[in-house]
Amino acid sequence: MAGEGGRSRDRGRRGPKKSGPPVTRNAAVKVRSARRRKPSSTEWLSRQLNDPYVAQARRLGYRSRAAFKLIELDGRFRLLLPGRRVVDLGCAPGGWTQVAVERVGARGTVVGVDLMESAPIAGATILRADVHDAGVAAAIKAELGGSADVVLSDMAPSTTGHAATDHLRIVALAEAAFAVASEILKPGGTFVGKVFQGGAEGPLLAQLKRAFAELRHAKPPASRAQSAETYVVAKGFRRGGQASQ
Repeated sequence: MAGEGGRSRDRGRRGPKKSGPPVTRNAAVKVRSARRRKPSSTEWLSRQLNDPYVAQARRLGYRSRAAFKLIELDGRFRLLLPGRRVVDLGCAPGGWTQVAVERVGARGTVVGVDLMESAPIAGATILRADVHDAGVAAAIKAELGGSADVVLSDMAPSTTGHAATDHLRIVALAEAAFAVASEILKPGGTFVGKVFQGGAEGPLLAQLKRAFAELRHAKPPASRAQSAETYVVAKGFRRGGQASQ
């Protein structure tokens, strides 16, 4: 996720919940090709300039347009209730963490984790760590002061352009996120993870079905239509269920 730059918010101040951007009728911005710019870069720039979610994220101070994906998921599944302990895996640049802080309020706790450095967010603790590290679960629980109510993961690898390879990489990240979640979630907790449709996610879904009472799939409106990404929302964590057959 590319950072958009923005302000952070105090944990104790809960403003009105934000919704997606309004439909706009402005003329599309045309980006001319440049000699030193790759066609793919020109396409990305044009998409960013004409994306209403990007404009709305800047206006509201969110660090990325991805914040609206979590807002939409929360509106549908009621994930981020006041007072909850929330972990955001792969949090950089911080859009999902910002939304989590807003919605759990002063009584809640939010911990973001990312291998990349992320600018501080008021009301959240940011850990610079690798989700594959053996000690990351213990470090997260220490910051939370206990087990998590919700574990979020919007992690995605750097793409190679080879669809099959990229699919396997994102499924591997989702599996790593679930492995951490299974160590830190309290019974009855919730896990939200990003996967790409393509078939290799089958074993992960089987594990999630064993570990949770309810498993749903969702593609929020803010997720670009041409993207293969989708989200799994697993509720009702059963500790030890991930190891059952």
